[in-house]
Formats: sequence, structure tokens, C-alpha cells
Amino acid sequence: MRFSSITAALALLLAGASALDKPLNIEVTHKVECERQTKRGDKVDVHYRGTLESDGSEFDASYNRGTPLSFHVGKGQVIKGWDEGLLDMCPGEKRKLTIQPDWGYGSRGMGPIPANSVLIFETELVSIAGVKKDEL
Repeated sequence: MRFSSITAALALLLAGASALDKPLNIEVTHKVECERQTKRGDKVDVHYRGTLESDGSEFDASYNRGTPLSFHVGKGQVIKGWDEGLLDMCPGEKRKLTIQPDWGYGSRGMGPIPANSVLIFETELVSIAGVKKDEL
């Protein structure tokens, strides 16, 4: 019993800090108060800039295209880090999401994103479809 506990503890230590990290860290960089925040199923428009934690290189940004990304939050249309990290957000609010690989692209990678990458997204909620500004 004791040997397996020590072995498990050593395995965690050898795996590094990332095994102990939360899959998602949310930092609100620009707070906005509103009556109606995002919830699962909402169609949202989000501007973003994505960088790799490892070297800070930018791999994608909606700002460069001048058009926010539209999708239904919480429905699996985007990575899990976004589905969870953009909930309870007000239009105009900005968040920095630090997403561990399990809630990003994992071991498969995607385009310029290497496998097992920690991703950092600067996000800005532009709008929630069907919610008028005067309702906020």
C-alpha cells in the first residue's frame, strides 16, 4: 500500500506542474456589468487573439480579419476551453483564457498549433444574438 502511494506521488511530481494545473484559467481583463450574460446555447460573436504559451507566437486572430467568430457557446462547436470560459460573460467584456491541452487541441494539434500546447486567448464578447443592448 505504502509503496503504491509513494510511486503515485512520484509519478505526479515527474509529470510536472501541468498535471496539477486547472484545465482552464479565466482572467477578466475588462469587466462589464449587464442583466443578461451568456449561457449554454447562446449564439455569440467573439473577437479573439490566440497565442502559444510556450513562445508567445500568435497563431490566429479574428481582429486581423475584421470579423468576429460566430458560434453557439456550450454546444461543442469550439474547444472546451472556450465553451466553458465564455459562459456568464457580458457583451463588451474581455477575458484572457489560459487553456491546458486537454481543453484545447490535446495531443493532435491543429494547423500551426503543436500537439499538447497550452493556449492563451484574449477574447472579447461582441454580442449575444437576440439580446438587445437596451436589455443589458
